[in-house]
Amino acid sequence: MSAGPSPFVPPAQPSPPTPPAPSGSSASGTRLAGAVLIVSTVLVGLMAGLFFAFDVSVMPGLAAGDEQTYVTAMRAFNKAIDGNPLFGMLFLLALAAAVLSAVLEFRGGRRAVALWVGAAAVAYLVVLLITFTVNIPLNNELADAGDVTLMKDFEIVERFKSTWVTTNIIRTLLCTTALAGLARALLLHGRTTR
Repeated sequence: MSAGPSPFVPPAQPSPPTPPAPSGSSASGTRLAGAVLIVSTVLVGLMAGLFFAFDVSVMPGLAAGDEQTYVTAMRAFNKAIDGNPLFGMLFLLALAAAVLSAVLEFRGGRRAVALWVGAAAVAYLVVLLITFTVNIPLNNELADAGDVTLMKDFEIVERFKSTWVTTNIIRTLLCTTALAGLARALLLHGRTTR
């Protein structure tokens, strides 16, 4: 009894060539983009927390006291922050890290991630503009108002209670928006690099 013909087995087909990866999407480039995105998120989160703390505790607490205490305390807060080079560096580095992150994500072909990071960078840029055009000039005016024990006109305190406090709330909202955008970007970055 002879065996039947053996079934025909087609020859193995060569697998199609793998398309080249987009520029900047190497493993090391992806890791760098992810690290910069994390740094940006942390820095913006720190700024949002600082502004929020002023909104919910510092400014309401000062408003409950007298004008001389208000001026003295705000001067001390501003001197501590303005005189701290670490704070100044981190305040500006948050924007630089966000911009760099957006560029790295875009070059890595992760356009949706870059869009979220770019939107966060724009929101944080507005925070800087408000700070340098409204809050810092008011801080300087308060610092230049002379000896607090000799002050008779406390109009500057009223401007702080209205303008400074309002713009600080806006800064908090913008920083929180930027933080939410960066959190979304982190989620998308993780999904696209698995």
